[in-house]
Amino acid sequence: MFKDIIIGQYVPGKSVLHRLDPKIKIILTLAYIIMLFMLKSPLAYAAFAAATAALIALSCINLRFFLKGLRPMLFIIVFTAVINLFFTPGEALASAHVFRWTISVTKEGVRMAAVMFYRLVLLVTGTSLLTLTTSPLMLTDGIEKLLSPLTIVRVPAHEIAMMMTIAIRFIPTLAEETDKIQKAQTARGADFSSKNLIKRIKAMIPLLVPLFVSAFRRADELATAMDARCYNGGSRRTRLHESHIGKADILYASVYIAVCISVLALNAV
Repeated sequence: MFKDIIIGQYVPGKSVLHRLDPKIKIILTLAYIIMLFMLKSPLAYAAFAAATAALIALSCINLRFFLKGLRPMLFIIVFTAVINLFFTPGEALASAHVFRWTISVTKEGVRMAAVMFYRLVLLVTGTSLLTLTTSPLMLTDGIEKLLSPLTIVRVPAHEIAMMMTIAIRFIPTLAEETDKIQKAQTARGADFSSKNLIKRIKAMIPLLVPLFVSAFRRADELATAMDARCYNGGSRRTRLHESHIGKADILYASVYIAVCISVLALNAV
């Protein structure tokens, strides 16, 4: 299950989204997140979902890949929806007594659960498009250039961009490592599927300890590799391929903004 995480993975391709300038993609991804949490109208939700489907189609990445990537996040998504379903106050539709507590399902709770489920699914799917269509090197350059104005006040833009990119890049690597360790510990008798919560927590210890050791080992190997290549920070750093905002980037951004304005107009209806 852990190896199915798509956040941080890069799928090489020549689609429209792959060819866009990374700075444009980062800015539009931030706009996507803001838009997602501004929506209130069901009509706007439907239009936003259709726009997300269009982005997936433009990326030329198989839809099954995205659906598979939602599996590791399904527990968090469903748990958040259930919490909102039973603990949102409002007009009660049904209620039940559990021990000394009265649990009610409200009209507002049903709506909020549906909204949170919708938001989290689209949040994972939409933001994953950024890393799936942008190589780690281009993503680093994009973040660095967007943060470069802050160097005036001595903010280390390159170092921040490098740390953010490495953190994102290592998510699928650590997820794959977790999956391998889990299978190895299962072969040695560890029970990760027990219904007993205490046993499941105890079973996590032989999983987490090797994972932390592996993470520190990979960090040390990365630092050694960077030292061996004489990496000295971002001072006077040159690039083989400089990214430039072209006409295609401006056209895509204009269409994207037009779609956002249309969705906001539907949201006001």
